[in-house]
Amino acid sequence: MKKLLHIFLCLVVVLSFCACRDDSEVNFNTSFLYGKWQEGTVYERYYDTLIERVLPNGDTVKVNGTTWDVGDDVNEDEAQLFNWTLTGPTLKHEHVGTFVVIPKLYSVDMLTSQTLVYTDDFGTTHHFSKVE
Repeated sequence: MKKLLHIFLCLVVVLSFCACRDDSEVNFNTSFLYGKWQEGTVYERYYDTLIERVLPNGDTVKVNGTTWDVGDDVNEDEAQLFNWTLTGPTLKHEHVGTFVVIPKLYSVDMLTSQTLVYTDDFGTTHHFSKVE
């Protein structure tokens, strides 16, 4: 009986190490991110090139992403601008304002050609579906 318990404990230890993933080895296909995504009334658009937009103060900026919420009566032309990078499982948005850049980090859980799932710093998981 003792021998069986010892084997079982060894198996549990071995399996617990196998269940851990090394995030440095996780890579997602960045091209899957390009396009328009929706979660409820929130939309995000990821561009494969930089686009030029004019800020309310008249400054011109180049960005590769936008986000807006039609539930707040904001359309795509009024979208919040950001620059994004995807490194391993880390998706970084740098939101561009008139006088400030605000970084936000997300941990990508899934990225396919039709599904984007990421978790924010508060532990909230967001599920987006590609609409364009």
